[in-house]
Amino acid sequence: MENSSPKQQSVRIQTSILNAAEKKALLWLAARQPRWADSDMLTAIGFIGSVVIALGYILSNWSVHFLWLASLGFVINWYGDSLDGTLARYRRQQRPVYGFYLDHTMDAINETFMFLGVGLSSFMRFDLAALMLVIYLMLTLNVSMNAHLKGEFRLTYAKLGPTEFRAIAILTNTVLALASPLREWAWELPWFSKTMELRALDIVAIVILTALVLIYIVTIRHDLRYYATVDPKHKPEKSQ
Repeated sequence: MENSSPKQQSVRIQTSILNAAEKKALLWLAARQPRWADSDMLTAIGFIGSVVIALGYILSNWSVHFLWLASLGFVINWYGDSLDGTLARYRRQQRPVYGFYLDHTMDAINETFMFLGVGLSSFMRFDLAALMLVIYLMLTLNVSMNAHLKGEFRLTYAKLGPTEFRAIAILTNTVLALASPLREWAWELPWFSKTMELRALDIVAIVILTALVLIYIVTIRHDLRYYATVDPKHKPEKSQ
């Protein structure tokens, strides 16, 4: 339920590359949902999508063709996770408090399935996947705090949001499934007294991880400056 917020007056900041096209698609889908479908059901579909993603990556250890299953999982996850909040607003059935709690609870669960699933595949080191999960959860926590403290619900960073990351994952899966030389490529990197082997998806993970860390650092510095003006340091009172 990535489109919910803790307060109705919270400003949703959505400036991603695909935002305009996605918003039109979601409104079109919301208008055509059957009456018995509700936001909670769509949230459950988003969770099923994350499970499918994890299974696809894990099963890719036996056959690379299961990467197509992982990509299908990203589509299912997008459908449920992006449409649940849109449907609630379209039907004027928003539940800001309940929706915010369920949204962030399921986001944490879904992200854990996704990142650990790819980490359990043969395409990415588990430690890199775990680090990406930690940084992503730290960014999610920052979003939650800002939603409460300054009524700002940021969904995108550097023009990239959940939908863009899903698209990148699907594109990466497609390339890996079709390009056998890329799947077999490995770079042996000296690491202290050992040798660390990095594959193509590991390199992608390192680039994304670096970008997430930089985004997090810049965001924290910007937020601290803002909160320092809102809640300035008081000068100590002179003792008499």
